[in-house]
Amino acid sequence: MQELHDAPLAPLTTFRLGGPATRLVTATTDAEVIAAVREADDSGTPLLLIGGGSNLVIGDKGFDGTALHIATSGFSLDGTTLELAAGEIWTDAVARTVEAGLAGVECLAGIPGSAGATPIQNVGAYGQEVSSTITEVTAYDRRNRETIALSNAACAFTYRHSRFKAEPDRYVVLRVRFELEDAGGLSAPLRYAETARALGAEAGDRVPLTAARETVLKLRAGKGMVLDPEDHDTWSAGSFFTNPILTDAQFAAFRARVAERLGEAAEPPAFPAGEGRVKTSAAWLIDKAGFTKGYGTGPARISTKHTLALTNRGEATTEDLLALAREVVAGVHEAFGVTLVNEPVTVGVTL
Repeated sequence: MQELHDAPLAPLTTFRLGGPATRLVTATTDAEVIAAVREADDSGTPLLLIGGGSNLVIGDKGFDGTALHIATSGFSLDGTTLELAAGEIWTDAVARTVEAGLAGVECLAGIPGSAGATPIQNVGAYGQEVSSTITEVTAYDRRNRETIALSNAACAFTYRHSRFKAEPDRYVVLRVRFELEDAGGLSAPLRYAETARALGAEAGDRVPLTAARETVLKLRAGKGMVLDPEDHDTWSAGSFFTNPILTDAQFAAFRARVAERLGEAAEPPAFPAGEGRVKTSAAWLIDKAGFTKGYGTGPARISTKHTLALTNRGEATTEDLLALAREVVAGVHEAFGVTLVNEPVTVGVTL
């Protein structure tokens, strides 16, 4: 294991923000990951897990404890069964499954971060979520000090949530197993209208896997959602806020606020989210509350390509970012009575 002291953490995050860690350990095997976790737990040292750093907001003061960078590798494909080590780069893994002619995660192309983070967040985009293909997660259970295998049902997946996110200090994901589909070189049925339109297809259609992946990458790049060191619109954590899920009563009140503010003809986005619940669009809320693309005058601003991404324009601090996030949350609540919830994990800071 590599070990550094007073080590900068900003370079390990896509925001490129945050102060140093007292100690930074880089683990390249499952055994090293477990050993580092046990050492921290035995000594009572605070522990921060870092994979691809694409979902982290670290405070300017850094982290007083051990930061564990999980850099394990392992890509195994047996028929339609895929197993990934937690440290595998997710977007590279997706590309390899497409090359192998297997469907199920092709619309998750271009998402930054590591494979181990995907079950934690139940990563999803463009009509796909990893919960639909994950069959098993191997994790180290810090409470019981043992390595366990959790089935899909045991992971308790919901929208951008899971058992791992619900108990963030208990599980350390080591490996993730997926069951993909051999559809003769075709994608899974398209579930997202924007993707289908871009492909000249209809919802439910299957298209060539390569075309599906390339189209998603193009759509993401147009929104600044594919990492590019030269493009400050990608110095972000992707979508900073989750799409609000409201009860029917809450949605009715929200709809009334929309009509009052934008006129009787205005209709907010609405998507079924289970019995008695409706999901609406965080990006729409932000835009209609007056926070348009490029909003801001400081070093942290809304992306010029997508209102849902908050970005570091190169000289920002974490406090700059949080000030912008708080302004957006307050503005949306004042305009529509809906409280946005941040998607990235905050370390040493809160909204």
